[in-house]
Amino acid sequence: MAMPGVHGSVAPVEVVLRKLGPKPGRPVIGRLVRAPRRGAVVVIEFPDGLHEYVTTPVRRILRVAGQEVYYLQTTNSRYRLEVRRSAPSSSESSQAR
Repeated sequence: MAMPGVHGSVAPVEVVLRKLGPKPGRPVIGRLVRAPRRGAVVVIEFPDGLHEYVTTPVRRILRVAGQEVYYLQTTNSRYRLEVRRSAPSSSESSQAR
């Protein structure tokens, strides 16, 4: 996944991860800790900060043109990853006041 300025770990980004297929399950909403890269796992931290969702290693990444939506194929599953928003940095939050 080609996110600007990303090499391994990412700037705080809120994402929604949905499992695709016959047993889709609940969407996972949280902060992206490790961006999808071929051969690596995707890590999403839950809002409570105590738990993480970890996928199996990524085999294929597809991006929807013009959108922040990615389709991931891992060793065992397929997912839809939607980037909701970037978390504001400390300089942005201080200017908003």
